[in-house]
Amino acid sequence: MAEDQAPEEEVNEEIPEGEELEPPKKSGMSKMILFAGVPVLLIVVGLGAAYFLGFFGGGAEEHAADEHGEEHGEHEETKQELVFYDLPDLLVNLSTGDGETRYLKLRIALELSEQAAVEKVEVVMPRIVDNFQVYLRELRLEDLNGSAGIYRMREELLKRINLSLQEVAVQDVLFKEIIVQ
Repeated sequence: MAEDQAPEEEVNEEIPEGEELEPPKKSGMSKMILFAGVPVLLIVVGLGAAYFLGFFGGGAEEHAADEHGEEHGEHEETKQELVFYDLPDLLVNLSTGDGETRYLKLRIALELSEQAAVEKVEVVMPRIVDNFQVYLRELRLEDLNGSAGIYRMREELLKRINLSLQEVAVQDVLFKEIIVQ
């Protein structure tokens, strides 16, 4: 233990009392790296953002399309081939347990992949309307609350229409108007 105390005494003797220790000064090299590194980093981040925003002919949308193997020409052709078919307005009373009458009015459009599908949809229109009416009459007001309720209704209608149209696949059910009274 005597040996451990000796070095402490030597350290205390080297620093005169009353004088404070000054922190070591930073070298000029570390300041230069800091001042040169920050602008370089900002330039790199700015160039990356400009690239993804499309200032250099590339962009996030083009990059995403290229990853999926689509060319711009093919992607635009797909959009042009889409056909929207309006269904007749649907008005149904909702199922309520309290005896109060509530109505649901829907205006729906179907997204089809080609014009030839319109004729096939028109042929089975009575079946489509019947399937929609049966499903919609069983809905309760609570089933339509929030975006999750509307999403579930869309998915159910899409499933039912694709079962009715076995030869043609409807890509989406689009709501043009939803009114609950």
